[in-house]
Amino acid sequence: MCGIVGYTGPREAYPIVLKGLKRLEYRGYDSSGVALLNHGLKVYKKKGKVAELEESLIGADVKANIGIGHTRWATHGEPSDRNAHPHESASGRLAMIHNGIIENYALIKKELENKGYSFKSDTDTEVLLNFIDDIQQHNDCSLEEAVRVALKRVVGAYCILLIDKEDPHTIIAARKGSPLVIGIGKGEHFLASDASPIIEYTKEVVYVNDYELAIVRPDELILKNLGNEKITPYVTKLDMELAAIEKGGYDHFMIKEIFEQPKTIYDCLRGRLDVAKGTITMAGVENYMEQLKNAHRIIIIACGTSWHAGLVAEYIIEELCRIPVEVEYASEFRYRNPVVNKGDVIIAISQSGETADTLVAIEKAKEQGAIIFGVVNAVGSSIARASHTGAYTHSGPEIGVASTKAFTGQLAVLTMIALKIAHNKGTISEERYLQLLQDLHDVPEKVDAILKNAEEVKAIADKYKDSTDALFLGRGYNFPVALEGALKLKEISYIHAEGYPAAEMKHGPIALVTETLPVIFVATKDSYHEKVVSNMQEIKARKGRVISIITEGDELSTSLSNDVFAVPPADEIVAPMLSVIPLQLLSYYVGIAKGYDVDKPRNLAKSVTVE
Repeated sequence: MCGIVGYTGPREAYPIVLKGLKRLEYRGYDSSGVALLNHGLKVYKKKGKVAELEESLIGADVKANIGIGHTRWATHGEPSDRNAHPHESASGRLAMIHNGIIENYALIKKELENKGYSFKSDTDTEVLLNFIDDIQQHNDCSLEEAVRVALKRVVGAYCILLIDKEDPHTIIAARKGSPLVIGIGKGEHFLASDASPIIEYTKEVVYVNDYELAIVRPDELILKNLGNEKITPYVTKLDMELAAIEKGGYDHFMIKEIFEQPKTIYDCLRGRLDVAKGTITMAGVENYMEQLKNAHRIIIIACGTSWHAGLVAEYIIEELCRIPVEVEYASEFRYRNPVVNKGDVIIAISQSGETADTLVAIEKAKEQGAIIFGVVNAVGSSIARASHTGAYTHSGPEIGVASTKAFTGQLAVLTMIALKIAHNKGTISEERYLQLLQDLHDVPEKVDAILKNAEEVKAIADKYKDSTDALFLGRGYNFPVALEGALKLKEISYIHAEGYPAAEMKHGPIALVTETLPVIFVATKDSYHEKVVSNMQEIKARKGRVISIITEGDELSTSLSNDVFAVPPADEIVAPMLSVIPLQLLSYYVGIAKGYDVDKPRNLAKSVTVE
């Protein structure tokens, strides 16, 4: 949450910072702002999206070679000009941007108020900034030292960038819990929440770790810990292309990313799945195979869409590997004092690899002796580095706030993990193993076939766009897909939608059924199909509007439905990667029909790095 950008070097800072903010706007778009140093400190900020800030600065003095910028997802203080970042210190000397939450800000604020400080905003960020400023003034120390002292006192998560008008070439940065990457150029440095603002200028980056402080000048990068000990920066080469973060001719990132799924699923399988040899090659699994196949239980922790992927994985792992699986919301797992024993395996799923609740949860589980297996998309992310082992989904940058291609990438990785463990453990027959390899191999081609018929989903979306509620139902492997479909519709169209196991409909939700309520069944042919057909009949008997995602050739389901969309046949284990595609398209087309910004749905941010 919140996007931060910084630049120091020979170029004009403002265009670089502004472009970076646009690329990071998926992290929050309640307000934005920039601070520039050139013969004094200039701070410009505005409620609303980055485009509104840009328009307001036409004709303004933005000439500078050093600058920081911020796009905000509001935590402390409502979205407004006054609460927008950057914030200026009371002395007028410092400006700071911040991603995270300072939990003990109220106590520090009271101390500062007792010293005579007053505050222009409602934010915890302004409190931290003035705390740093106060330490520097009263201890006659460097800004670097003041930051170090302040950060030892604060409780919470942060990634901060500071500039000082008395030092017009230096950015001081620090992180704990919120991501920071530094790009290394020739006589220049770039700072950002992730690599997307950086790849245009350099592919050499340093990922800053928790409790590290960076002193960044055009020709120098110094990393230290909070004990003032120098750390040698570890330079990583970015494996990302600029085209991956551009729209590429599509109207929105969301539809681009939906249509990228044949390629992204293929990229996830490529180099791992070999049907001809009957093998799956995954070093992260192989290196920990004994611990994985002999696990007393597997606990999957995740949030949002990743949690739905975990639910699908629960079905797959228990069926194929015969290992007990629990799926937990990371935000609940971290606080409820869970029982975690040595020999347990924690699978942490996160698109960004920076999800705050998931990160804290795995750190606690590590302390209790669990093996941590990370399934993430973002290379070099915090969860990837905190895990003992893991696997990347290789879905590429996902800019649309509502996750699409990352979800199918997670399903592909989790299916391969389960198949590899089951084959090694001997809990799956050779015939079934080889057939599932083939089915998984065929998924990209089948997804491509589904997308060729996207206009059929658009017609359904136009028909139901004015609905105020929707019910999504599925059984077995399709139940988590129903949950995901409901979440997507909520996120993108703001239509109230609920996902349920189809059998649970009679235990309450059926009371909602009217002649106008769309009830979306995820009803591909599987071992539960006859039961799902019975549930359709129950809805039809009450004159509900039935929309069904079915397997090609399913005439019975078609006869019971007002609208259908057919997907190619597939084994029920891989079917969720197909049945979710029309639900993604449905949410997109409904959102577009209602005139919403589907890439930036209200109140949401892509990477949830705060609690």
